[in-house]
Formats: sequence, structure tokens, C-alpha cells
Amino acid sequence: MAKWVCPRCGFSADLFSGYYWKCPRCGSPLDIVFEPVYRVSGSGLSRHSGLLPFPPLKSIGEGGTPLVVIDSSSRLLFKLEYLNPSGSFKDRGSSLALTYAYRSGFKRVVEDTSGNTGISITLYSRVYGLEPVIYMPRDAPPGKKKLIRLLGGRIVETNSRGEAMKKVLEASRNAFYVAHTWNPLYILGASTISYEVYEEGEIPDYAIVPVGSGGLFLGIMRGFETLYKLGLIKKIPVPIIVEGVSSYPVYKALHGEHGLKGTSRLADGIMVPEPPRLDDIIIALEKYHGRIILVNDEEIKTALRELIDYGFIVEPTSATVWTAYKKIRDELRGKDILLPLTGSGLKMIEELLKIMRE
Repeated sequence: MAKWVCPRCGFSADLFSGYYWKCPRCGSPLDIVFEPVYRVSGSGLSRHSGLLPFPPLKSIGEGGTPLVVIDSSSRLLFKLEYLNPSGSFKDRGSSLALTYAYRSGFKRVVEDTSGNTGISITLYSRVYGLEPVIYMPRDAPPGKKKLIRLLGGRIVETNSRGEAMKKVLEASRNAFYVAHTWNPLYILGASTISYEVYEEGEIPDYAIVPVGSGGLFLGIMRGFETLYKLGLIKKIPVPIIVEGVSSYPVYKALHGEHGLKGTSRLADGIMVPEPPRLDDIIIALEKYHGRIILVNDEEIKTALRELIDYGFIVEPTSATVWTAYKKIRDELRGKDILLPLTGSGLKMIEELLKIMRE
């Protein structure tokens, strides 16, 4: 039986005995512990139900995204996560989180976000008949706000990401607070990316992953770890995480201030100054001898253009992995490199046009 477990203080509870977005005893991030079984059937996220604590109740096609392999100086494995139903990898976690909310009897869902998570949660709330209220900074991409409203979400604008979280906590007393930066269901959802890559016959040497809250990174590493523990693979990719020069909590914790010039405002998806799972990110990075690459806006603009040349229409945060790869391309010659492209550029066409003209 799946359980909530706090790795810090030992708190434990049956998964459906109550919802805890963080440990009720010590306030730390929680994990969900269960016995994974490699038993595959069907498609999408549901295909890996044996590797999840429970399957999604109402799948709308999340998961099962294409893996495009391009031979260059390295063998590049582009995982097209922007082709999920709402246009981002967040659908993997939202599918599980909203299944949990529905099964637990919640009627209202609240969340703080800069965009992609809000779109994803609003879409899945609509599918499950739940009421979504999304707290967003005023400077979040306008195209993403329009899509949230189109899908039926109510937006509460705030002055900052920090204020959004403060207000959503006040509103969460009688609602399901998704808390995607804390919620382990988003890590478990992202772990299915690794299972899909494995089933394509690929075990990358390196994985280059953008890191904000760290859910995608921790999920990908957890997926490969699970495959390793089950005896299905013999190695785990070396992680290379990407942060922006304007927001770099993992780099700062390990190396201090960087002293680099420029900004990284375009990569709003990884502007998370205080990720709740910072310690977990650092542990995973050091355990597998990984490293951090910092990127800026000018580099992101160039990467966006180059990814379009390959046929990938992505948002700026997605382009950070290509920027990072180019910086260490010579070191990675002859290696297989996983590059998840996290979010669609179609959600912010006006902003992309402006960026491309600059």
C-alpha cells in the first residue's frame, strides 16, 4: 500500500488517509513510498501504472511523447514533452494530482504558478469537473493567462511569485492546494519520461535538464534509478542541470555567487528562488557526479532560433537545455544525450515574435 513518508522526521500515513502537501510534523517535503512493479500495458501515462502509486482515472493522452534522435557530434535524444495535451511536461504530474483530488472528494483546486502548471491544472480540473483558481504574478506571459481563462480557470494576479504563494495558502483551507513544487506526484509523473526513453531502447550517458523547483530533474533521475534497482538497466545518466543567471539557488548553494553578466528573465519556468527540494537536488547531483550550467537571455534567444531550425517550436525555458549543451558540446562528443523539451512555444506566439525580432 502506498504511503506518505517524510524522509526527515519519519512521519508516515496511508496515501488516501488525508492530503499532505508537506509534512504536517516538520514541514519538510514528503515522498510517496510504494512497491514498483515493471508491468506495462496500454499507452501514455497509464502504461506504467505498476511504476506509479495509482493510475490516472481520466487520461487525455498525457505521456507517450515522441523521442527524436538526431546524430551530431553527440547523439541527441530530444524528448518532445511540449506535445503533451496542455503543451508541457507538467501534464504528467497534473494527471496524477487531479486524480488524487477527485478521488479525495475535493471540489475546488488552487495553485500558484508562472504559467505552464496553471494551464495544465486548469485543463485537468475541467476534465474532472473541478473549479480551478490560479494565482499568478502580473508579469507572467500574457499568452499563458489567456489560455488559462479560455480553459475556464479564474486567475488572481499578484505582484510577485512569493505573493502568489502567500495568497494561495490563505485560499487553500477549503480547497486542494496542488503545490506542484512540493507535491511528490509531480516527481512520479516525470519519472515516466525515463521509462519511455528506456522502452525506446535508449539509455543516455547524460541528461541535460532545466531546474526550477526540481520536479522534472528529480523525476527523471528517480525513473532511471527505479529501472536500475529493478535490474533493467546497468547505468544511470550523468545529470547536467540548467539554471538561469538571474535565479540560481542550486549553483549558489554549491558554489556561491557566480559574477556572470546578463539576465535570464525569459526562462520564467525556472525562476524559483527557493526550491523546497533544494537538498534533494544537490544530493542527486553529487551522487551521480553531475554539474550545473548557467545561461542568459541572449543565449536563450539564439537557442530558440536554432531549435526552430530543427523543427521544435518551444518556449524559452525549453531552449535552455540546448544552450547548455552547446557550452559543453566538445566534452560530450560521441555520447548519448537526453534533452527534454519541456513547453510549447505555441502558447506564447506574440512573445516569441518579439524575442525573435530583438
